[in-house]
Amino acid sequence: MNAQPTPDRPSPQDRPARLTVGVVGAGRVGPALAASLKLAGHRPVAVSGVSDASLRRAAEILPGVPVVPPAEVLARAELVLLTVPDDVLPALVAGLAETGAVRPGQLLAHTSGRHGAAVLAPATRAGALPLALHPAMTFTGTPVDVQRLAGCSFGVTAPEELRLAAEALVIEMGGEPEWIDEAARPLYHAALAIGANHLVTLVAQAMELLSAAGVGSPSRMLGPLLGAALDNALRSGDAALTGPVARGDAGTVAAHVAELRRHAPQAVAGYLAMARATADRALAHGLLKPELAEDLLGVLANEAGGTDGTAGSGPADGEQQ
Repeated sequence: MNAQPTPDRPSPQDRPARLTVGVVGAGRVGPALAASLKLAGHRPVAVSGVSDASLRRAAEILPGVPVVPPAEVLARAELVLLTVPDDVLPALVAGLAETGAVRPGQLLAHTSGRHGAAVLAPATRAGALPLALHPAMTFTGTPVDVQRLAGCSFGVTAPEELRLAAEALVIEMGGEPEWIDEAARPLYHAALAIGANHLVTLVAQAMELLSAAGVGSPSRMLGPLLGAALDNALRSGDAALTGPVARGDAGTVAAHVAELRRHAPQAVAGYLAMARATADRALAHGLLKPELAEDLLGVLANEAGGTDGTAGSGPADGEQQ
């Protein structure tokens, strides 16, 4: 990997390596963080991985770093990154502690968004120093991720006495530390999932629908529109709302739902849920006039009754109302 030093990341030879770094779980996140720490002068010494994809990823992003079992990673490293799925993390930590793999004074950092430092309690009781360092970034599993960490916010949770150490590690990776209280971690993670994970679903659905409508390059059409919408939303929040729901165009919304029922019934429930949420926010922000909101919310309520395909478009010709 040919990442170049920057003013915020001095060349490794200008700074002595201070910590040996190990990675348990060579998914998309761990190798990128370890490579970033290497740029800051630390020394990756071991990584664990099971799947062929994780082994290839480790070889590409951390060339020359040996692949060993998790316990051996802990034996070799002073700073261990636990980069496994949220639901796997508690059992992994408990297992490492029970087998005696955790050493007193060892820095143990996980990258789960949902969990704080408490999930590391079994290791903490064995003398480890617990850190929760969650990068608020989507990862590709390629070397480009290291560059994307520049300016990336990290959700940081740790005991107060380790706060400065945790924040320093984030800064050395090029990130921006944001302190998250232990009790707020699930809410923090839910917010990121709504903003990022659900965004991918919405964009993918929009591209599929544009393709069905005959658009030759959905991504080219959506790129400028979505870029502007995201920029406006980040700058102005609810004031950036536009479109038929925010305007109270009930007839247009009904037409949208009718077309979705015909061409993409799997998208109807999501459209109605987002339309209702958008209407509520537009009404509360004063963008949607109350007299228009009544008709619009009536359409949404009526259409919501037909998400199973049995109703929602009004009576058919000849039916009694």
